Amino acid sequence: MGTGASSSSHGGGDEPEKEEEYLDQGGGGQLYVSLKMENNYKLKKGELLPHVFGSVPLVGSWDSSKALSMERESTSMWELSFVVPPNHETLDFKFLLKSKYNSNALCVVEEGPNRQLIGGALQGDARQALFRISSDEVLEYRVFIKADRVSPFDLAASWRAYQENLRPSAVRGIPDVSIGSVPETGGENGSSSASLELDLEHYVVPAPPFSGPVYAANNTETPRSLSLTGVFTKSDGSVNSSYTYKDSGVPIDRSSKKEMEVVIPDLSKMYSSSGMVESKSVGTFSPFQKQDSQRGLFVDRGVGSPRLVKSSSSSAFSTEVRKESPETKNSMPEAAGAVAAAAVADQMLGPKEDVHLAIVLVGLPARGKTFTAAKLTRYLRWLGHDTKHFNIGKYRRLKHGTNQTADFFRADNPEGMEARNEVAALAFDDMVSWMQEGGQVGIFDATNSTKKRRNMLMKMAEGKCKIIFLETICNDERIIERNIRLKIQQSPDYAEEPDFEAGCKDFKDRLSYYEKVYDPVEEGSYIKMIDMVSGHGGQIQVNNISGYLPGRIVFFLVNTHLTPRPILLTRHGESMDNLRGRIGGDHALSDAGELYAKKLGNFVEKRLKSERAASIWTSTLERTILTAGPISGFPKIQWRALDEIHVGVCDGMTYDEIKKNMPEEYEARNKDKLRYRYPRGESYLDVIQRLEPVIIELERQRAPVVVISHQAVLRALYAYFADRPLKEIPHIEMPLHTIIEIQMGVTGVQEKRYKLMD
Repeated sequence: MGTGASSSSHGGGDEPEKEEEYLDQGGGGQLYVSLKMENNYKLKKGELLPHVFGSVPLVGSWDSSKALSMERESTSMWELSFVVPPNHETLDFKFLLKSKYNSNALCVVEEGPNRQLIGGALQGDARQALFRISSDEVLEYRVFIKADRVSPFDLAASWRAYQENLRPSAVRGIPDVSIGSVPETGGENGSSSASLELDLEHYVVPAPPFSGPVYAANNTETPRSLSLTGVFTKSDGSVNSSYTYKDSGVPIDRSSKKEMEVVIPDLSKMYSSSGMVESKSVGTFSPFQKQDSQRGLFVDRGVGSPRLVKSSSSSAFSTEVRKESPETKNSMPEAAGAVAAAAVADQMLGPKEDVHLAIVLVGLPARGKTFTAAKLTRYLRWLGHDTKHFNIGKYRRLKHGTNQTADFFRADNPEGMEARNEVAALAFDDMVSWMQEGGQVGIFDATNSTKKRRNMLMKMAEGKCKIIFLETICNDERIIERNIRLKIQQSPDYAEEPDFEAGCKDFKDRLSYYEKVYDPVEEGSYIKMIDMVSGHGGQIQVNNISGYLPGRIVFFLVNTHLTPRPILLTRHGESMDNLRGRIGGDHALSDAGELYAKKLGNFVEKRLKSERAASIWTSTLERTILTAGPISGFPKIQWRALDEIHVGVCDGMTYDEIKKNMPEEYEARNKDKLRYRYPRGESYLDVIQRLEPVIIELERQRAPVVVISHQAVLRALYAYFADRPLKEIPHIEMPLHTIIEIQMGVTGVQEKRYKLMD
């Protein structure tokens, strides 16, 4: 792929900062408009109710008898929502009041000029709606007008979703996004058994220990036995590595200039007993004898399936069926699907160094490099690529301490420059050594802000790995200031600084020193992210990028941003098959499941009360659609990718029946739940592959999302956000009638759990 650029822009309006939040969710799509009116008058029988009338595409004329009634959202709030076709994005309309019982009675039109909405932006000044009932009586309503872009995918729901979750609209036959009215109080929906405490904290239960704000650099790789007592010696500025390694207890001195120790495990001792060799491409272990010049690639298509073996003496692939030992099957999981196919192509067609990929971050401090690196690491691990994140700041703190002032980072400080180059070379060498042991993608997280530093890294990478520079550029002073303040709050560099403002000043001094010598990336393969972190447009540029994995990385980065928003994960309510212990199926909810659906509707209404741009995602199976039924006021979107793991011929069976009638399948599943594929069905790895578009869309969304799905699917989604290893996915607890709230934002990923019922 040659040099190119793609960009996305956001819509404008009279209030740019507010409008951006509603108008741009990736560009394109149709305009979704929400009109609301609020007053404090209590309605009495025969009183007037709010309506809307206007030109195309509302009703097609200014005939008040055809005005659209607004639906009650609360005791004082009324709402009308609709989707505007692309060729009618100019709306002229007014509000009016009509009798609740007599549609032919006289109506009262609001005073003032027509309201006009063009491309989602309200023209003129925002104003209240005034209705003159008589010469001495005027009713006053507050007006709220919001607009948002809905992607074509969101509108492309299946026919069943349309039937159950969408309602026909009076707007020239265009189907509304599923914005239903709030259920009337009383009756089944308003029963005490389905009601919730006013304080949702009443339902909070302990979450796994991973959750909570953590400084991202603290979760990166730890230097291999980095000696804090090593001697630091000035040199002539050479960029050569100059530290000591110990391999199997035998020191190998690369240079006598600096004394720094790292320990590399002896792989021949670690795995010689089992006869396993680690695959260089997908990070797996396979049972054949290791030889110096031999590299093997094994692509698993299920338990006991054929494997591709590359001989050390031939470039041809041969096929052989191997019976795997339990130790082998429980080792590092393998990639599947497109990932495995790409790995085969890379081995057969790509140069040796392309097997290992180094993503080298470039950018000034406080530009979101570490957060971007952490997200990319999590994404690649989840897809099955063996990936590690190396943060040079962590190496520096361990080697030289955390009390370095801004002067340490001056370009005219030779001792500081040498010290920083030293730890950068150490970290890069650690990364290359890990790749030679089987790692696939290394994320090298540092400023790397000069050509001299980047040339040093490219020289160290020759013949060992392919480098792609990832440069993050941010010109938004508000975001930079926010990042600086977060840095002072969280970074170990300022943990002992009692004066917050003094810490900010020191960091800004450090930033100014970097700015003086900063060289934008113009060499080699690179990806530039320009003003992408806010989620409001921005630009991404790529140069000399090719191959499956680099392409996936670019696609992921295009869709990521730092906008805080919650993602709620929950299983469907208990189904009849859950009661019977049967897997698969597409049956209705039990009584307990129906009760949970009502409780969930109440919960979502309370939790997302102020988040009207939120959406509800379900699978295409009946039990998730029924669970989402009581939720009103939000668009509902079906994803086939969210369907439960396909169990093939085992559909409708219990595990006791599988054990009795298919004992070999039962045992194979127990040995390796991650890679086991049901006959004519799926494995967990297959589920992960089909969930990738869901992950990308969740990353792209800037509004809250409620995902109602199934146990296996939610295990895979949760593992992505929690950065859990693939081999743990089939064993993650995902209880019924529990909501997992994932909070995504600039401080990372946090978790909170609500248990609505037992």
